[in-house]
Amino acid sequence: MKSRILTCTMATIVFALATAPTRLLGQAIGNDSKHLHYSVQVLEGIGGTASRANSINDQGWVTGWSELYGDTAQHATLWRNGVLTDLGTLGGLNSQVEFPDKNKRGIVLGGAEISASDPFAENFCNFGSNLICLPFMWRNGVMTPLPTLGGNNGYATDLNDRGQAVGFAETATNDPNCITPQVFDFEAVMWELKSGEVQELPHFPGDRIAAALAINEKGQAVGGSGVCESPLASFNASLHAVLWPHGPNGEVIDLGTFGGVMSNLAFYINSKGQVVGISDLPGDATGHAFLWENGVLTDLGTLPGDFYSVAYGINDNSQVVGQSCDVNFNCRAFLWQDGVMMDLNSLIPASSGLYLVDPADINSRGEIAGQGYDPVTGNSPAFLALPCHEKHPVAEDCGTEAAAATRGLGESYERPKVILPPKLREQLHQHRRFGAFGATRVRSQ
Repeated sequence: MKSRILTCTMATIVFALATAPTRLLGQAIGNDSKHLHYSVQVLEGIGGTASRANSINDQGWVTGWSELYGDTAQHATLWRNGVLTDLGTLGGLNSQVEFPDKNKRGIVLGGAEISASDPFAENFCNFGSNLICLPFMWRNGVMTPLPTLGGNNGYATDLNDRGQAVGFAETATNDPNCITPQVFDFEAVMWELKSGEVQELPHFPGDRIAAALAINEKGQAVGGSGVCESPLASFNASLHAVLWPHGPNGEVIDLGTFGGVMSNLAFYINSKGQVVGISDLPGDATGHAFLWENGVLTDLGTLPGDFYSVAYGINDNSQVVGQSCDVNFNCRAFLWQDGVMMDLNSLIPASSGLYLVDPADINSRGEIAGQGYDPVTGNSPAFLALPCHEKHPVAEDCGTEAAAATRGLGESYERPKVILPPKLREQLHQHRRFGAFGATRVRSQ
């Protein structure tokens, strides 16, 4: 394991946010979107040029991945109390935390490679190293694998405080209908950490596979169901965004679509039962972020001038974060609340050197974790955006600079869109799985 100190110029803010009551912060943020603004921190990586923060819980634990020196491999990463920890692997080259994992039990979930080669070269976790990739649980400095359904590979995505973890795992069924390089079927699963038992969650009738991406404190899980294709390679394989309302009891609910056949996938569910994700429009040329609640699927649209969007996270204040992209996949972070989608870059200081590209999660205190882009260095580091508000407990510490830079107390301004380099757009394609239409649109312009 490796640890290094996180360079941070606003440690007092982190401490205050970490110790402030969630209820007070939720009330402070409220629904007054015109007064929203944020202070942004760059989270130091392990040594490579790219890292991404994909999860932030209410204790302020940030998890994701960071590339190692030389950008030849990536490791699952934890940023906690100003300290960066390399979570290592299960003996192989790579590991990652790719999905929001909100638990407060001190446990981190993800996928990690072992040293053995995959005899079927499936590239299950999309690392391209031809090694077997297993679901892992990390706790107190120790990474341990979780069981699969008899196959070689799997991935753990989320854990609630009841000790129920979800993800997806391969079976021993060699399926000739799988899309190369995938060979074996895989299913959504739930692990009961106390008993060590793994249970299969059903796929939607008529589909071949399923994957669970999130679970709330009520035990409600969400994800996707569809055709057999490498699960971390494309959204396209998910034909149905689904909800398992009562865990592994055989019931699975289709959340509906915007008219497209592919790329229908639910990413997260909060304690209220609100679900966010992506659904293709008719013709499957593009997809839009959605919010599902009480049987109603709402199209969140895109930022002005964009054609594609996806929602990754939602907190219990119904604030949604995600990504909006133009036709060339120059992407930017959005925050959606009260029916309004805002460019997160217009809510941070104009003097900020970081362009926020890929927000993955938001906790109940309104803190946002994701990936940015530094036009000066060309690096794409992880970021943490901390909300500043006139009623916020730390407004005096973080509000002055941000407010001045954004021309008033949180009033948004139009920040010019940044043209991302082809390398970053390709990374976004690989790690955020834009699917077939995304792969063809990563251009040099």
